[in-house]
Amino acid sequence: MYFHSINLSSLEYYFKKWPEFYLLVFLCFLSIRLYLKTKNQVLVHWPIVGTLPSLIQNAHRIHDWTVDISNSFGGTIVRKGPVFGSFEILFTCDPCNAKYILSNNFSNFHKGLGFEETFDILGEGLLGVDSHFWLAQRRIARMTFNSKKVRNIIANTGQKVVQDALLPLLAHVAKQSSVVDLEDVFLRYTFDTSVSIIFGRNPNYLSTSFPSNKFAKAMDDATEAVFYRHIVPSSWWKLSRRLMIGSNERKLKKAWTTIDQLLTKYITAKREDMAKGTEESDLLQVYMGLKEGEKNDQLLLKMSGDKFFRDTALTYLFAGRDTTASGLAWFFWLVSKNPCVEAKILEELKLVFSKNTKGEYGLTTKKCPWVFDADDVTGLVYLHAALCESLRLYPSVPLIRKGAREDDILPDGTVVKSEMMVIISTYAMGRMEWVWGKDCLEFKPERWIDEDGKLNHDILSKLISFSLGPRVCIGKDMAFVLMKLAASAMLFNFHVEVLEGQNIQPTPSITLKMKNGLMVRIRERVVL
Repeated sequence: MYFHSINLSSLEYYFKKWPEFYLLVFLCFLSIRLYLKTKNQVLVHWPIVGTLPSLIQNAHRIHDWTVDISNSFGGTIVRKGPVFGSFEILFTCDPCNAKYILSNNFSNFHKGLGFEETFDILGEGLLGVDSHFWLAQRRIARMTFNSKKVRNIIANTGQKVVQDALLPLLAHVAKQSSVVDLEDVFLRYTFDTSVSIIFGRNPNYLSTSFPSNKFAKAMDDATEAVFYRHIVPSSWWKLSRRLMIGSNERKLKKAWTTIDQLLTKYITAKREDMAKGTEESDLLQVYMGLKEGEKNDQLLLKMSGDKFFRDTALTYLFAGRDTTASGLAWFFWLVSKNPCVEAKILEELKLVFSKNTKGEYGLTTKKCPWVFDADDVTGLVYLHAALCESLRLYPSVPLIRKGAREDDILPDGTVVKSEMMVIISTYAMGRMEWVWGKDCLEFKPERWIDEDGKLNHDILSKLISFSLGPRVCIGKDMAFVLMKLAASAMLFNFHVEVLEGQNIQPTPSITLKMKNGLMVRIRERVVL
């Protein structure tokens, strides 16, 4: 009926005045026909706009879309980009190609065109730069994180937050018989541990009152805004940033201001502490206390200023908070669906508990919430394997973005052109039958353990959740320690019951968070 109400004389007017109107009508007609024909197809290259319609159509399920693409087209494909076909995108989930890009021929693959501008909030931290400045930072970061002092800071801080905040909060929830979003709990846990490790100050975000925190809120808003920049054409978000229009860029600017204000406060306070001669007890103080001989002379001034400490601290916060929290959330969801895995982890924990107590409790139940220390969790082979298996299926960083400096050829024969955008899907890789076997969708920690009951290093090499090669995550060991400290204490002292009927799926984001959280009930566990 709407069609019949159109004034045909008006259409005639447009056709006569603007002959180009014929072309517009034709393109609209062609687009509608193409959409109706291809709406159920996984990936379609449209005239003019390239793959943009397919990207927008699947933006809400972008990670599962990468699995569909891989199953439909193979482990590696090349397509025109989503912005008027002006560039090409190489997409791969092939482990051999990923290893070649990230490790074997690392020097030819940089962060990619526009990466630094897209992630401009990070400044010149380790995650945001590729230059000689990155090499100097990397050397210092490796030296710092490998030091016994920093390892002790991480282990002691994690254990303290678990004992003083995480377990009391869970005991409170259990006593109240209330429902809690476990992913939110883990985000609070990793925020408190990260801020404490970096600045030596606990924000107490993990509290029974579930307080708000403007620093954590600003980080969430910034992460969301940066992800949005990957969905829309770069010309649009850059224009929005310049004119400060649209909610996304305004949200990012506000978050940026909040983050800078709070980081300035922390850095100033730390300089005051050091002036008083306080003992090194956090990562920032260790960095500030580095001697000149431990730095690159040419970059000494740059690496001693507040801007450097701001970028470094923020990089570690972004790298450590969301990734570790999401890893824990997916782990507990998978364990809840696999009681046999939970039972095996408990058996492993009981052995460590019995060894540590040396019969102190006899045959009675444990007297209080028990917290395992860093030495305890280091030897937990099955727990480590279960975490690896969780990260295989739900990697904290589901997509890795790169760019090629020069033309290249990948191990599978795919030709890479210079400045081509390269996307590695670690999420799709974990779901490929030709990579992991017919049981690729099953949660099987045993696949990571060899015949001698030790971790299988050949299989471990296929886990690229923390990247590979020169850019492998500096905080990988830190992340595993914090995850193991939380997971061991929680599983040993409590039973996590996931509420039925939840729609558990990944949200479109840089880190693999859950779209609707993870609602659970907590019950105290009696361990004999």
